[in-house]
Amino acid sequence: MVQRAWKKAAGRFTALSAASVIYGAGVSLFLDPNRLAPGGMTGISVILSYLTGIGTGTILFLLNIPILALGAWKFGGRFILKTAYVVALSSLVTDILSGKGPVTTDPLLAGLSGGVLIACGIGLAFKAGATTGGMDIIIKLLRRHYRHLKTGFLFLCTDLVIASLSGLIFRDLNVALYALITVVVSGRTLNYVLYGGDEARMFYIITERPREIGNRLLQNLEAGVTYLQGKGGFTGKEKEIVFCAVHGPQGPQVEEIVKTEDPSAFMIVTSASEIYGEGYKDLFADVL
Repeated sequence: MVQRAWKKAAGRFTALSAASVIYGAGVSLFLDPNRLAPGGMTGISVILSYLTGIGTGTILFLLNIPILALGAWKFGGRFILKTAYVVALSSLVTDILSGKGPVTTDPLLAGLSGGVLIACGIGLAFKAGATTGGMDIIIKLLRRHYRHLKTGFLFLCTDLVIASLSGLIFRDLNVALYALITVVVSGRTLNYVLYGGDEARMFYIITERPREIGNRLLQNLEAGVTYLQGKGGFTGKEKEIVFCAVHGPQGPQVEEIVKTEDPSAFMIVTSASEIYGEGYKDLFADVL
């Protein structure tokens, strides 16, 4: 049992390390030397590095310190510890590789390649139960106070602001447009890395701890939860089934919650091409 736990921990550590290296390589070898600000804290760090001369990785790490502290206070230490490791290592890799120079000076190729790499890094971090910090934590906090605002809308707004700001500061509209291309590419790649491009995931969870799992899904992910009534075919026992639908990148976090609360739970995961309602698509968007 102990050996199995160590193997699991080692696998997660390896995944988080690989995620950090891939993410840092995408920033330092493609985006940063071509002055492409791909939204989020990374985009802000690219801009501040240009203005101050301080390494992008160093700025990224410093910006994340207060955010990680706030996240630890609001969401607990276990999740933040893994995220802090990814932030620290990816920042270090970014600064170390920055001296190697750009792989390409073509802004389009740099935006496409960098977008794919940072998305792969984020995807690996998500699957290992962490994030790359920054805007992920801030937007999660904003959603607690402004539930009527959709997560995707908040990310889009911040990315648009940062990309536009980069065009003003670098005095080059093309830079802003290439940065937006990077944002779109990284978003699509992230969905593909996690779930083959599926928009959302639906979970049917048959467990002895339905309320505990449901409460954590509500509190940690702000995911809608429905309790379905069921009866065991063999035992005839009445039981509650937890049903929920989440955005693709949140899928690994759902799985982690279920594994933590009830390792013996029976879980069915399916893909959803379209989901309408609060937090997803507007049912009347095409006719208004």
